[in-house]
Amino acid sequence: MNKHFHDAWYYLRRAGEHLSVGVREEAAPVERRVRKLLGREQEPDAPESGRKRLEAELRRTPRRVEVGGKKAVRRAQTGIRRYRGGSAE
Repeated sequence: MNKHFHDAWYYLRRAGEHLSVGVREEAAPVERRVRKLLGREQEPDAPESGRKRLEAELRRTPRRVEVGGKKAVRRAQTGIRRYRGGSAE
């Protein structure tokens, strides 16, 4: 793909992301008022402390490493097969 098209797609995605964030921010007060009128108020989420966030991240780390390692091995095996002239499955 032409680098200009690649750049255009990148900036288009970024614009879409910013648009969705902006719409959510603008609609938040209206959503709160409607929820309050309907009696479906959301309880504010308490921000996680640094320690809790770190513990949660550490619990997820072994799985992320395992999945990432398996992907890396598969990519390496595919590259070796291609280099040797075999099928890349």
